[in-house]
Amino acid sequence: MELHTEIAGLAAQLGTILTNNAMTITTAESCTGGGISYALTDTPGSSAYIERCFVTYSNDAKSELLGVAQKTLTEFGAVSEQTVYEMVQGAAAAAQADVAIAVSGVAGPGGGSPEKPVGTVWFGFYLQGKVLCERGYFSGSRAEIREQAIDFSLRKIISLLNA
Repeated sequence: MELHTEIAGLAAQLGTILTNNAMTITTAESCTGGGISYALTDTPGSSAYIERCFVTYSNDAKSELLGVAQKTLTEFGAVSEQTVYEMVQGAAAAAQADVAIAVSGVAGPGGGSPEKPVGTVWFGFYLQGKVLCERGYFSGSRAEIREQAIDFSLRKIISLLNA
């Protein structure tokens, strides 16, 4: 798999920030299927700031690996602010990371609903104990939605780290 130049550049930029600040990062990914961690580990030297990442596609995986409460999944669904909040906290704790990104969304082409149409993606960002959640809406094919979510994740965490 070859990364788009822009995503590869963002991953390298994030790696530099993490290295310069002696920070570690982890990911908890659902609809992106490990795409963010792939981008991060495609950068030479990434072992200095990544020890482990999580692809938690199923609700069971979200619960078992990240500690997302079954009640949260039942009440709000996998694609929700509440779920990514718990995902990002669970990933940061499990990896003992300073920084974490969590993603859960509907990449399509099916699986959408009126409340959560295809292209709806929730993001959780963890930065040294603080959590920010944000919803994005993307369009295009499944691959395009996933790529946009990866790009957004990298841009947002870079922005938060540079704030």
